[in-house]
Amino acid sequence: QVQLVESGGGVVQPGGSLRLSCAASGSIFSIYTMGWYRQAPGKQRELVARITSGGSTNYADSVKGRFTISRADAKNTVYLQMNSLKPEDTAVYYCNADRVVTATSYGLNVWGQGTLVTVSS
Repeated sequence: QVQLVESGGGVVQPGGSLRLSCAASGSIFSIYTMGWYRQAPGKQRELVARITSGGSTNYADSVKGRFTISRADAKNTVYLQMNSLKPEDTAVYYCNADRVVTATSYGLNVWGQGTLVTVSS
């Protein structure tokens, strides 16, 4: 079994910063893509940012220049540094690991439970 555990959410004022972390556990050989998605109340889940094992990244237009995604493969961990936060960034942020290879499985897609980010004055 592969599990993703997110941390780092909370309440922050507009213009502030937060850093989200997501650690994958299990008998993991490799993870091709790790990413962050978010879902605001009444809206569909959307991609925020993702990064491949080769370091290629892509971001939602709404967060370009403000958010930075990175990963530490030795720890099977992905980070999301969020700066200049806006009220519209308020959402539950979900970690995702795609094309996970383990001792017994290939091509898994795994989601974390989510962590709430609230941007409010």
